[in-house]
Amino acid sequence: QVQLVESGGGLVQAGGSLRLACAASGRTLAAYDMAWFRRAPGKEREFVAGISWNGGSIYYSDSVKGRFTASRDNTKNSVYLQMHSLKPEDTAVYYCAATLDRDDWYSAPWAVTYDYWGQGTQVTVSS
Repeated sequence: QVQLVESGGGLVQAGGSLRLACAASGRTLAAYDMAWFRRAPGKEREFVAGISWNGGSIYYSDSVKGRFTASRDNTKNSVYLQMHSLKPEDTAVYYCAATLDRDDWYSAPWAVTYDYWGQGTQVTVSS
């Protein structure tokens, strides 16, 4: 079992920055491909970013590309999402998710089934 705990959310003005962290316990994250998703009120869950087990492959949704950066530190069993130039439409609950490294993840990290999810952290961007 892997337990994931997100942190770093909060209230920020448009144009501001936040850094989310996802800390894992139970097992090492080094074997897991990771992703960040978000869910805004009244909307479906949306893929934000994915990072492979060694950080060698990183994917972003078009809506955050150029503004968000995913990274990981397997020695700290953590993944991160640095968010810059935040917009009100980025307001959502952000979740991290983990799946054991798999070939199909590299084709569509937004589409695979993730084995573990965190409880989420709220990000609110005011205009």
